[in-house]
This record gives sequence, C-alpha cells and structure tokens, in this order.
Amino acid sequence: MDHVLCGLAANPALSAELVDRLISVADDHIAASLAGRADLSRTQAVALAERVEGSAVRLAYEGRLTAVDIDPSVRPDAALALFDQGVGRPEWARLLAADPVRERREKLAACPGLPADVVDRLAADPDVRVVAELASWTVPEMAARLAAHPHAEVRRAVAGNESTPPGILAALLKGEGLPTARHCLVCDREQIPFVHDRQCARLDCDLPAGASCDGSHESTVNAMVKAALRNPATPVEAVVGFVDHPSMLVRWTLAARPDLPRQICARLASDTGPGVRADLAENPALDDDLIRLLARDRDPEVRRRLAHHPRVPLDVLTHVARTARTGAVLLPRIAAASSTEVEELATSPDPVARVLVARRRDLPPDIRDRLADDADAKVVKALAPHPGLTDAQLRAMADRHGVSVLAGVAANPDVSPALLEDLVRHEPAVRKVFREVARHRRATDTALLVCLTDGRARPVAAGHPALPVPVIEELLADADWRVVEAAAANPSLPPAVAADLVHRR
Repeated sequence: MDHVLCGLAANPALSAELVDRLISVADDHIAASLAGRADLSRTQAVALAERVEGSAVRLAYEGRLTAVDIDPSVRPDAALALFDQGVGRPEWARLLAADPVRERREKLAACPGLPADVVDRLAADPDVRVVAELASWTVPEMAARLAAHPHAEVRRAVAGNESTPPGILAALLKGEGLPTARHCLVCDREQIPFVHDRQCARLDCDLPAGASCDGSHESTVNAMVKAALRNPATPVEAVVGFVDHPSMLVRWTLAARPDLPRQICARLASDTGPGVRADLAENPALDDDLIRLLARDRDPEVRRRLAHHPRVPLDVLTHVARTARTGAVLLPRIAAASSTEVEELATSPDPVARVLVARRRDLPPDIRDRLADDADAKVVKALAPHPGLTDAQLRAMADRHGVSVLAGVAANPDVSPALLEDLVRHEPAVRKVFREVARHRRATDTALLVCLTDGRARPVAAGHPALPVPVIEELLADADWRVVEAAAANPSLPPAVAADLVHRR
C-alpha cells in the first residue's frame, strides 16, 4: 500500500488535475480515499468506478453515481446500492432477482419498493436465506403470508419485521393459528437431534453457535420469540406471559420493552438475572417506586444503567452516582433538568451533584463561573471543556488542580494558543493533553511540535494545518504509516510538493 498516495487522495487542498492523476493509478486503498472526497465530480466518479470496480458501491451510496452511470449486468453491486436507497430501476430488479450469487439476491430482498412480481419471485427463492431476508423487511401483506412458511428461519425473520401485523406477531409468539414449521437451518444440514458445538472448527460451517434441533427447531423458535418480544409492533398483551419464561435471555429481551405494565416491571425488578434487571433499569416504563428499588440493587451495573434512566429522581441519581461508575457523560436526566434544578445541583453541598451538572455545556454564566472556582477537582474537571470560560479562568483551574484537569482545559474550544503551549510543557506530562492539543483548532506550531513526541498524538498532529511545512514534508517518510497518511492529507502541504509526489509514483 502506498500510504503517501492514500493520504494525498484525502487531501482537501488537492487540485482537480492531481485527483485525475490519482484516479488513473488508483488501487483499492487509494480509491477508498478518493471516493470520500467532497469535491469529486461526476466525471471523476465514473472514471474511478471504471478504474476500481469496488469503489462503485460507495460512490453509488454517496450519490456520486446514479442510474444513468450504472449497467447492472456489469456492476450489479452498485445497482444494488441504488436499490437499497430506493432509486433503482424496476427492470434491474428482475435481472438481479435471477442473479446466481445468493448474496446479491439476499441484498435485493432487503431493498424497499421492489415490483410485486420480484417480491413474489424472492418469496419463492430456492435459498431460504433469501426468503428470510425478504421476510425481515417486506410489507405487511407479504409478512403475513410468510408467517406460515414451512421454514422456521423465515418465521424468525417475520417476527422481527416491524411491518408484520400485530395479530400475526401474537400468533407467532403463542404458536397458535399457524401450521407447524417443518424445517430449520439445523435440521436442513444435520442429523437430528443435533447441538452445534460453540467451538466448532469446521471452516465451512455457518450455523450459529449453540444452534440446536431435536425436531422442534428449538434454537430457531427461541430466536423467533426474542425477535417478537423486541418488536414494538407485537401487542403487549402477547408478551407479558413471558415474564416467567425459563430462559433468562428471553426475560432479558422482555425487560427492554418500554410498554410493559407496572406489575410486569415489578416482577422483572426481582429477577435473578442481573442482565434482566440492568436492562429494566433504563426502561422508561418504570415508576418512581421501582426506580428507588433498583437504586438499592446489589449489582453495580444495574445502578449504573439506572443513572441513564430519563426520569430518575435527582436525589436517586446523586445516590447512584456515588456508588456506581456512570462514565464522564452528560446523563439524560441532567440534560433535561430545569433551570431551578440546575441551580440546586450547582449549589449542592454534595460534590457528586455538582459534577453531574458541570457536564452540561449550556450552563448560565453565573453558574458556570461559580463551578469554575469549585474546590473539588472532579467538579472542575467536568466543567473544564465548557465554552465561554476565559483564559484567566482556565489558567486558574490548571494552576489550582494540576494534572487532573489539564486535558479538560486543553479540550476547551476557547482556550488560548499560549495556554495550549503551556499545557504541553507541563511537568509531569499528561499524555491525553497532547492528543487534545493535536486536534485543537487553536494549536500553534510550537505546541504541535511537542505533540509529535507522543506516539498517540503524533498521527493527529501530523494532519494539523498549523504544522510547519518542512515538518510536514519530513513526516512523509515517517516510520508510522498513520503519520505518513496524515501528513500527506495535510491541507498545508504545498501544491508543488503534492504534485511531485503524485507524478513520481
């Protein structure tokens, strides 16, 4: 792979003439970079597709190639990309439905707006995987028809299709009103009873791990049940009976449904499976009593997930945040807090509450400034990237709290170039600071040169337009290919140097 040319192909400052030159010598890797260019013309897109067949699919998805540019008999995959966006020609569908490559028929079956005769043909495809793919995406009428298909894999797909009529989904769950399935992928291939070894070493085997059949197609039926439980179109009265299902995975799937009655949520809140309770903890169907119950759960993952519940009371959220790792993210309940609640959190004597609200990036100036002077380093660390802080405030935060807040200060959009230079020279060094500075729009050449000394920041800094030109040229020969590509893609690379690199290869 020529990493210099791959980088140049992504360089936004490259002239149209040099783009044409790269197209003429492109391989798969160079073509991948060229196909992502915002300035690629239709003529260039057509030329690139002719040069590198594999690029046609991406170009079609990005709208660079249209139906007038594609011959489906020559570029069937690109034609399928247009069908996937609903802009393929009907006559193409008839051609592609007869394609000898199963994967293409399968891809076609997932496309919207297919002619009725093509849908009928795909529904009768000799490969059940094609029929199952159709069943996953088709319209209600066809979904209802395929629910009675003799193959359990097709029924599993119907169960996951949100267009399937609710009555059909209920019938699939209850196993009533439909003829018994006669086949599954397991008994199609193996002598039953059979359980697929989870460590199967057969290179030609594509059965799911643990797939099994004793004549009842049990693993596929189990997958069908879970698909129907996940499907929001399945009537809630059809799913509640699975609250005591012997399979924890089935109960786990049920716990995520946002339309569960209160009594079902209460049963799941005491489930023996921590994964069940964890998924339930984020469920908007929970009332305050169940939220408070789960806040005392012995499993830290349950409490962590509860922190992401959109309606968790603030006192519960603060309690949970003390006992579980909630991550350095703005939690939904904090994002939705009223101005009064923001004020209460910011003035709370509990630093955990102040940390939570400090992660907002739309704080009123008076609250933002008050938190900037907070005595707790964790509060200041959470606030440091907040826009609107002055350079004096950011310097004071760095001086007062040191290494714990430096990366946040470096990530602040309003930090001054001079402070960025000071941050990369800080002793002891904070490696994350180098990465933040390397991508900062205000970084100076002085700061970027220091960032180049850090292995993880080096590829980022190599692409920064403020880097001195001689350094960019030197990095084109770097031992790290990521640095080479970033330097070649740097818009500050002189046009003459770019031209020389292209014409020398």
